[in-house]
Amino acid sequence: MRRSRAFIPTAKEAPSDATLPSHKFLVRGGFINQQGAGLYNFMPLGKIVLEKIRAIVKEELDRAGCQEVQLSFVTPIGLWERSGRSEAMGKEMLRIHDRHENEFVLSPTNEEAMVEMVKNRVTSYKDLPLNLYQINTKFRDEARPRYGLMRGREFLMKDGYSFHSSTQDM
Repeated sequence: MRRSRAFIPTAKEAPSDATLPSHKFLVRGGFINQQGAGLYNFMPLGKIVLEKIRAIVKEELDRAGCQEVQLSFVTPIGLWERSGRSEAMGKEMLRIHDRHENEFVLSPTNEEAMVEMVKNRVTSYKDLPLNLYQINTKFRDEARPRYGLMRGREFLMKDGYSFHSSTQDM
């Protein structure tokens, strides 16, 4: 695409709430714009950079023998209650209800969901070690979202999980 046709809305002034230089430059350079407190939209330039970073991370993990999965962004609260982390995460977990009043959370991390996915599918020590990862959206209801992308509420996160037959293997 020609530069003259590209959507790159730059700004002369940094946002008044921006404290980090990276936050100021990303907004002024037309990479991101703020949707709300701790919520950012990636504009075309920002999306290109984000996808390049994601591709590098994926390439390195795949080369190391890890396998990519994609877990749901919405997780049943029951998984969190069984692990005991529902209380520990507290108000950082955004809780939602469906039309049947079933409770869910927007995943702040995915340990519970990953263990649930793997627990009855690994049937022998010969299936181990198993290294799984995902690069997916997460949400944490930060009390004071600040520092631009460094402390946002919604963000893209790479999380990796490994399963082993013994401590020595791990």
